[in-house]
Amino acid sequence: MQPYWVIDFLPMQVPQDSRGQFFAVEQYFLTGARHERLCRQLADVVLKLNCYHDLTVNRGGDDWVRNPEPETLVEWLNTALHHGHLCALIDDGAALITASGGDTHLTLYNPSPDQLHLAGQLATAAGLHLWQPNPI
Repeated sequence: MQPYWVIDFLPMQVPQDSRGQFFAVEQYFLTGARHERLCRQLADVVLKLNCYHDLTVNRGGDDWVRNPEPETLVEWLNTALHHGHLCALIDDGAALITASGGDTHLTLYNPSPDQLHLAGQLATAAGLHLWQPNPI
Protein backbone atom coordinates (compact mmCIF):
# COMPACT_ATOMS: atom_id res chain seq x y z
CA MET A 1 0.00 0.00 0.00
CA GLN A 2 1.27 3.44 -0.91
CA PRO A 3 1.82 5.88 1.96
CA TYR A 4 -0.85 8.52 2.42
CA TRP A 5 -1.53 11.58 4.53
CA VAL A 6 -4.59 12.83 6.37
CA ILE A 7 -5.90 16.39 6.59
CA ASP A 8 -7.80 16.36 9.85
CA PHE A 9 -9.09 18.32 12.81
CA LEU A 10 -6.75 16.31 15.06
CA PRO A 11 -2.96 16.89 14.98
CA MET A 12 -2.02 13.19 14.91
CA GLN A 13 -3.44 9.69 14.79
CA VAL A 14 -5.22 8.58 17.97
CA PRO A 15 -3.51 5.44 19.30
CA GLN A 16 -5.62 2.28 19.35
CA ASP A 17 -5.04 1.93 23.09
CA SER A 18 -6.06 5.53 23.82
CA ARG A 19 -8.08 5.93 27.00
CA GLY A 20 -9.84 8.96 25.54
CA GLN A 21 -13.21 8.98 23.84
CA PHE A 22 -12.27 9.43 20.19
CA PHE A 23 -15.48 7.98 18.75
CA ALA A 24 -17.71 10.19 20.89
CA VAL A 25 -15.69 13.29 19.98
CA GLU A 26 -15.63 12.33 16.30
CA GLN A 27 -19.42 11.91 16.36
CA TYR A 28 -19.71 15.34 17.97
CA PHE A 29 -17.74 16.83 15.08
CA LEU A 30 -20.01 15.04 12.58
CA THR A 31 -23.17 16.82 13.72
CA GLY A 32 -24.65 20.29 13.57
CA ALA A 33 -22.65 23.48 13.42
CA ARG A 34 -19.33 21.77 14.19
CA HIS A 35 -19.72 19.56 11.12
CA GLU A 36 -20.65 22.50 8.89
CA ARG A 37 -17.57 24.39 10.10
CA LEU A 38 -15.34 21.36 9.50
CA CYS A 39 -16.77 20.96 5.98
CA ARG A 40 -15.95 24.62 5.25
CA GLN A 41 -12.39 24.18 6.55
CA LEU A 42 -11.82 21.08 4.41
CA ALA A 43 -13.39 22.78 1.38
CA ASP A 44 -11.06 25.76 1.87
CA VAL A 45 -8.06 23.43 1.60
CA VAL A 46 -9.33 21.84 -1.63
CA LEU A 47 -10.32 25.18 -3.19
CA LYS A 48 -6.95 26.74 -2.44
CA LEU A 49 -5.15 23.63 -3.67
CA ASN A 50 -7.04 24.10 -6.94
CA CYS A 51 -5.44 27.54 -7.27
CA TYR A 52 -2.07 25.82 -7.70
CA HIS A 53 -3.00 22.47 -9.21
CA ASP A 54 -5.39 21.11 -11.79
CA LEU A 55 -8.17 19.00 -10.21
CA THR A 56 -10.26 16.43 -12.06
CA VAL A 57 -13.18 15.49 -9.82
CA ASN A 58 -15.42 12.42 -9.65
CA ARG A 59 -18.37 11.85 -7.33
CA GLY A 60 -18.67 8.11 -7.78
CA GLY A 61 -20.07 7.85 -11.30
CA ASP A 62 -18.49 7.72 -14.71
CA ASP A 63 -18.19 11.49 -15.17
CA TRP A 64 -14.94 13.27 -14.35
CA VAL A 65 -15.05 17.08 -14.32
CA ARG A 66 -11.88 19.11 -14.78
CA ASN A 67 -11.63 22.16 -12.52
CA PRO A 68 -15.33 22.55 -11.62
CA GLU A 69 -16.53 26.00 -10.66
CA PRO A 70 -15.64 26.80 -7.02
CA GLU A 71 -19.29 26.81 -5.91
CA THR A 72 -19.84 23.42 -7.56
CA LEU A 73 -16.69 21.95 -6.04
CA VAL A 74 -17.72 23.11 -2.56
CA GLU A 75 -21.24 21.71 -3.04
CA TRP A 76 -19.88 18.34 -4.19
CA LEU A 77 -17.37 18.20 -1.35
CA ASN A 78 -20.00 19.15 1.21
CA THR A 79 -22.31 16.42 -0.10
CA ALA A 80 -19.48 13.87 -0.01
CA LEU A 81 -18.55 14.77 3.57
CA HIS A 82 -22.17 14.30 4.66
CA HIS A 83 -23.12 11.11 2.83
CA GLY A 84 -21.13 10.32 -0.27
CA HIS A 85 -17.69 10.07 -1.77
CA LEU A 86 -15.50 12.35 -3.86
CA CYS A 87 -12.17 11.75 -5.60
CA ALA A 88 -10.04 14.50 -7.08
CA LEU A 89 -7.07 13.69 -9.26
CA ILE A 90 -4.33 16.27 -8.84
CA ASP A 91 -2.41 17.19 -12.00
CA ASP A 92 -3.89 14.40 -14.16
CA GLY A 93 -3.52 11.71 -11.53
CA ALA A 94 -0.08 12.40 -10.14
CA ALA A 95 -1.80 12.49 -6.73
CA LEU A 96 -5.30 11.91 -5.39
CA ILE A 97 -7.37 13.49 -2.65
CA THR A 98 -10.55 11.86 -1.33
CA ALA A 99 -13.47 12.73 0.94
CA SER A 100 -16.13 10.38 2.27
CA GLY A 101 -19.29 10.71 4.30
CA GLY A 102 -18.85 9.89 7.95
CA ASP A 103 -15.20 11.00 7.93
CA THR A 104 -13.76 14.07 9.59
CA HIS A 105 -10.82 14.26 7.23
CA LEU A 106 -9.52 14.27 3.68
CA THR A 107 -7.02 11.66 2.52
CA LEU A 108 -4.12 12.59 0.24
CA TYR A 109 -2.39 9.86 -1.76
CA ASN A 110 0.95 9.99 -3.58
CA PRO A 111 1.65 13.72 -3.31
CA SER A 112 4.91 15.11 -4.60
CA PRO A 113 7.09 16.81 -1.97
CA ASP A 114 5.87 20.20 -3.21
CA GLN A 115 2.21 19.13 -3.12
CA LEU A 116 2.67 17.73 0.39
CA HIS A 117 4.30 20.95 1.60
CA LEU A 118 1.51 23.04 0.09
CA ALA A 119 -1.19 20.78 1.56
CA GLY A 120 0.38 21.22 4.98
CA GLN A 121 0.42 25.00 4.64
CA LEU A 122 -3.19 25.06 3.43
CA ALA A 123 -4.33 22.74 6.24
CA THR A 124 -2.65 24.94 8.84
CA ALA A 125 -4.18 28.09 7.34
CA ALA A 126 -7.63 26.45 7.60
CA GLY A 127 -7.08 25.49 11.25
CA LEU A 128 -6.48 21.82 10.40
CA HIS A 129 -3.53 19.43 10.54
CA LEU A 130 -1.66 17.23 8.06
CA TRP A 131 -0.24 13.97 9.37
CA GLN A 132 0.77 10.54 8.15
CA PRO A 133 -0.87 7.52 9.80
CA ASN A 134 1.26 4.88 11.45
CA PRO A 135 1.92 1.92 9.17
CA ILE A 136 -0.21 -1.14 9.84
